[in-house]
Amino acid sequence: MEKTVEATEETEEAEEIEEAEEEEELAEKAEAAEEAEEKLAEEEAEEEAIPEVEEKKEVEKEEEIVEEKFYTIPLGRAWISPRKKRAPRAMRILKSFVRKHMKLRTEAEGEEEAEKLVISNEVNERIWGRGIEKPPRKLKVRAVRDKEGIITIYLAEGD
Repeated sequence: MEKTVEATEETEEAEEIEEAEEEEELAEKAEAAEEAEEKLAEEEAEEEAIPEVEEKKEVEKEEEIVEEKFYTIPLGRAWISPRKKRAPRAMRILKSFVRKHMKLRTEAEGEEEAEKLVISNEVNERIWGRGIEKPPRKLKVRAVRDKEGIITIYLAEGD
C-alpha cells in the first residue's frame, strides 16, 4: 500500500510539473505573438511614412526644373586619343557639349554667380562601365537646368 501511495503522489507531482511547463510554454508563445504583432505594426507605420517623404521630394524636383533638353552626344572623337586617355576625354567632350548647347555661363557677370555643371552617377558609370579604354561611341542624355542655374546631366530614360 505504501508503494501505491508513493506512486500516486509521484504521478500527481509529475502531472503538476507538466501542467506548469505547458502554462509557461503558452505564456512564452503569447508573448512572442504580441512582439511579432508590434514589430509588424511598427514596420507598416515606417513604410507608410517613407512614400510620403519620397512624393514630397519628387514634387520639389519637378518644381525646380526650368529647362530640360534631350541630346545624343557623339563621343567618337574620344577614340582618337590613346587607349588610356579615352574615358577622361569622353567626359571632357560631354561637359563641353552640354556647356555649348545649354549656353552655360562660366564667368560671373556682375553680382550673379557662375552656373554649375553636374554629371549624375549613372552617366559617369555608363562612360566608365567598360573601362578607360572603351567608352561608348555616343550617349543619350537629359540635361536639366534648375532655378539656381545648376545644370544636371542624367541618362535619357530609354537608354
